[in-house]
Amino acid sequence: MTYGHWGKALRVDLTRGTIRTETLDPTDLRRYVGGWWFIAHTLLRELPPGADPLGPENILIFTTGPITGQPLAGGGRHMVGAKSPLTGGFAGSECGGFFGAELKRAGWDTVIITGASETPVYLAIQDGEASLRPADHLWGLETLECQTRIREEMGERLARVAQCGIAGENLALVANVIHDVNRAAGRTGLGAVMGSKRLKAVAVRGTQQPPVADADRAREIGHWFRDHYQETGSAVFSTLGTMRMVRVHQEAGGLPTRNFQEGQFDGFEGITAEAQQEQITVRRDTCYGCPVRCKWVVEVDDERYPVEPEYGGPEYETTGSFGHLCGVDDIRIAARANQLCNAYGLDTIGTGVTIAFAMECYERGLLGPDDTDGLELRFGNGDAMLEMIGRMARREGLGDLLCQGSRRAARAIGGGAEQYAVQVKGQEVAMHDPRIKYGHGLGLAVSPTGADHMHSVHDSGYQDAGGIGALMPLGYLDPLPYDDLSVDKARMVRYAMMWRVTYNLTGICYFHFYTPQQVADLIGAVTGWNTSVQELWLAAERAYDMARAFNAREGIGPEEDTLPPRLFEPLPAGPKADKVYSREEFERALADFYRLMSWDPETGAPTRAKLEDLGVGWVADELDKM
Repeated sequence: MTYGHWGKALRVDLTRGTIRTETLDPTDLRRYVGGWWFIAHTLLRELPPGADPLGPENILIFTTGPITGQPLAGGGRHMVGAKSPLTGGFAGSECGGFFGAELKRAGWDTVIITGASETPVYLAIQDGEASLRPADHLWGLETLECQTRIREEMGERLARVAQCGIAGENLALVANVIHDVNRAAGRTGLGAVMGSKRLKAVAVRGTQQPPVADADRAREIGHWFRDHYQETGSAVFSTLGTMRMVRVHQEAGGLPTRNFQEGQFDGFEGITAEAQQEQITVRRDTCYGCPVRCKWVVEVDDERYPVEPEYGGPEYETTGSFGHLCGVDDIRIAARANQLCNAYGLDTIGTGVTIAFAMECYERGLLGPDDTDGLELRFGNGDAMLEMIGRMARREGLGDLLCQGSRRAARAIGGGAEQYAVQVKGQEVAMHDPRIKYGHGLGLAVSPTGADHMHSVHDSGYQDAGGIGALMPLGYLDPLPYDDLSVDKARMVRYAMMWRVTYNLTGICYFHFYTPQQVADLIGAVTGWNTSVQELWLAAERAYDMARAFNAREGIGPEEDTLPPRLFEPLPAGPKADKVYSREEFERALADFYRLMSWDPETGAPTRAKLEDLGVGWVADELDKM
């Protein structure tokens, strides 16, 4: 008996219109745990090198971890992956809400989707049954109406729906996979992969309880967190949610402002958590099994900026991307931008950062009214920003270029525009400035998914003995200041980042601050494995290195492991003014990180010795075929 997993994958061939079940190897389930493994393993084994990310050969994967769908605090996460059309490399995006739990409760660990349909379809999963249904009548609908119709057709008002949205239909490279209308697998352009396959949606309803080896022990750990999370790092998210970071970063001098040109925003008070709660919040929201309840639902009864509660409310990343980054100080506008992105299926970070880039190009004269069809695309013009969101989703005018992300847009605009595109490997940097988090910048540079703030390190949490406590079970004992780029910081980044990736394997939410030992105990109780912190940490490094190997196979080498020019410029004012690492310092830290990870400096891939030590020598064999 397999515990924590069903041991089953649903294999869907859209070209042939066939669906079948595959049995998963129990040894592989333990070796790789789940999540990112399903994605990296499948891409390396099955996707031909050089495959077009928007072609039928690409493989779209919805997958879970052993904690996904368990009635435990933090068990609401799942992962979506493919070859990214935005970066050309590994795409692995995590999502909260209820979809992943529903998929697990329907009896499936993962769904592997290949090929492309000639006409639009959606995949309906109801417990152990699955079918492909026509979706011509859904094509072109915004997400809320699409979800409503699918639920009606399935006769399941609680069916959970993941869809590509209009942006994905139009192959916008910053399109996401939107779930439950207000949760997103937001990065790497996965909505465009879905749209290229003419797969409008995956809808699932499940009523089964995932298997558990020791339900009493799992429940004991889960109940402890439920009763004591206010004593952990989760407490801050239960009060102000992620929006608290607006004020935190403003005070630290690292609030990304006007396309990362500055670190503080004069109008920040208009877009804080307090402003949101006082002006537009109607209630709190949560994900499956979560007591933290970091989500907020907003509503704006305003003809100019109407916002419906069904679309949830903006997180910090969204408010930052459409607020201070674009010079906008009105929380209503940020909430409206959030709704538009959720309705169209656009990644709020990629969309907002790309618009901020275009605003800077406009103000520097690289774009003009003729390029924008008369739109005054300047910092602070919230109405122009909102209009551009729709144009990007529909690929109209300049939106046809911007929807491809800032790197491609900069290359097309020319005139030095590339120095204003704040991206790594083609993916836009989120609202965390590496100039006040040096280790974070190192993590962004080496990430196989491009700039990704989730599995990178946030130095502010590891500057004292209290913060470093979470890393002590991993063997790292020394706190370091934010502006350290020594070999010790590179080592800290390695330890902390690999542990964060364990959450991408297990299905646990990042905002659930279990200790490493509690995570190991929880995984052991659910799966029945006599596991340890070390085993899980190694599984994370195995998955991370497999993702890096995939990138190397696809031609993404060490030259892509860097930060954009803007992030080597000192901030002009604030507590961290005129202080930034040099390129030489950063390159030295990068070389240290490569050595610690045992990566080949010529290819950026893990060495054969490293892969064999991790028990995945077959990956080295794949690389040898390059």
